[in-house]
Amino acid sequence: MPIGLLGTKIGMTQVYNDEGKVYPVTVIKLGPCPVLQVRDLTRDGYDAVQIGFEEKPRRKATKAERGHISSEMESNRRKKAPAGTQYPPKANCEPQKYIREFRLEKASEDLIVGKVLTVDEIFKDIKYVDVIGTTKGRGFAGTMKKDNYSGMPASHGAKKVHRSIGGTGSMASNRGSGRPKKGRPMPGRYGAERVTVRNLTVVKIDVENHLLLVEGGIPGANGGLVMVRATNKIK
Repeated sequence: MPIGLLGTKIGMTQVYNDEGKVYPVTVIKLGPCPVLQVRDLTRDGYDAVQIGFEEKPRRKATKAERGHISSEMESNRRKKAPAGTQYPPKANCEPQKYIREFRLEKASEDLIVGKVLTVDEIFKDIKYVDVIGTTKGRGFAGTMKKDNYSGMPASHGAKKVHRSIGGTGSMASNRGSGRPKKGRPMPGRYGAERVTVRNLTVVKIDVENHLLLVEGGIPGANGGLVMVRATNKIK
């Protein structure tokens, strides 16, 4: 799996290319993201890189969060360890608001703890990306809103069933008991779930402002956290 970056969704706009063609794009602020840990197959059982995004004030960070990223702020128990005890290196940066891991097929030698990853370094030669975010939470919703049902007939004789889902049994499919099939759309909580939008085209990279412009929409509200990585899907 390719390495990615963390960022926030800024919003949508449109840009023009050199030929005058307009692109609807989503603006994402990506990074800079410090490398907090590099997972190793021998030590951890898998290869991955752990990165952070957005600094958190030290007063709002727990003792564990402060000690995770800095040798100066680690616990007294760690400081009193016997001489010669080897611990993994630390980034020695400020506490991070968001911390995520990206699985890797094999950790690169260029990935060292404390290195700061930027959008131009990771996505310089990338044409297509996957964006992972959390969709907007819409609360408890019916099937007309949640699953795009058309509702029941609204002609004469239909009384107070216009937004009903109809029969939920499955006698027609010879289930015997008439219980609903698994996966039957029902009223329930809608949104607030992790969604991946794949194969979005990278339109532009703003190196100075750490911005990535991708064609189309991405999940989540403006200001929401997103994970962006190079796609592994061939177009």
